Amino acid sequence: MNLNLLKLQMIELLEKHQKITAVADELGLKQPTITFHMKNLEQELGVQLFESRSGKTLLTDAGRSLHHYAVKINALALEAERVVREFDELGRGVLRVGASYVPGTYMLPRVMTEFSRVYPRISLQLEVKTAPVIKQLLLDHEIDIGVLSTEPFQLASLVSEALCEDELVVIFSPQHRFASLPELEPSHLAETPFLLHGLASSTRQMTDRWAQSHGVHLYAQMELDSLEAIKQVVMLGDCVSFVSRQAVRKEAERGELQYRPIPANTFRRDICCAFNADRKHSAVLDQFIVHLRKEASSLHEGIRTGEAG
Repeated sequence: MNLNLLKLQMIELLEKHQKITAVADELGLKQPTITFHMKNLEQELGVQLFESRSGKTLLTDAGRSLHHYAVKINALALEAERVVREFDELGRGVLRVGASYVPGTYMLPRVMTEFSRVYPRISLQLEVKTAPVIKQLLLDHEIDIGVLSTEPFQLASLVSEALCEDELVVIFSPQHRFASLPELEPSHLAETPFLLHGLASSTRQMTDRWAQSHGVHLYAQMELDSLEAIKQVVMLGDCVSFVSRQAVRKEAERGELQYRPIPANTFRRDICCAFNADRKHSAVLDQFIVHLRKEASSLHEGIRTGEAG
């Protein structure tokens, strides 16, 4: 069986376009060539992979099973070519970065700006998603490195390195009654309207576990996916929320928000960098990690010496 990369690319593109002509155009081939490879592949595998319906070429169940692996193999092939080409040179290349919201907003802009000044011909691509999505993108080889706020985790295919702690705190407006309390108790959180993060966020997951561990029922007034929206609502009203201390440093310095440590909190979250263990590090990736460590050290020092709002 000759299951070469061209045929796997063809499978992926047919699922995307559902038109033989579009696949031929993208691969720079003639339509009869694509048709020949389709028939040849079905003969080699002894199973129907394609079917025509309403003027479209669709994958059968067997074809979709092959598509699952074709996507992964195509991604690995592209990655292998790129890494080999970039391995010993920092003059040009592309680095795909995935990040969860806190590092993507408050850490990576500085890192990427400084890195680009040193290596202006390297193109940086940033995708900001939830931590679970970033882990999946790494597993699927769709990004080169992930920078995420997360509790310690173990996945056989991923290697992670803790860069600095990402402390969660209770935030509230300066007019909130919490502002007069030097220290909070778990029961205080049950007595005030609470803003929850979206279900997919690591902050929400830690919030739920904290409440459960202390037998606290949080009065969830709203559920918001946007950290910026949460901060704005807290500034305007009587609500409180758990957020990253790093995310409210500027608001606290301006006196727009205050925060206290989460009472009796035993959960730790770090900003980590992670990458697929199957991926060979290029010089580009190694240098980017150096910049990440430098920025993480700066963030850690800033948090350590800062005062609570």
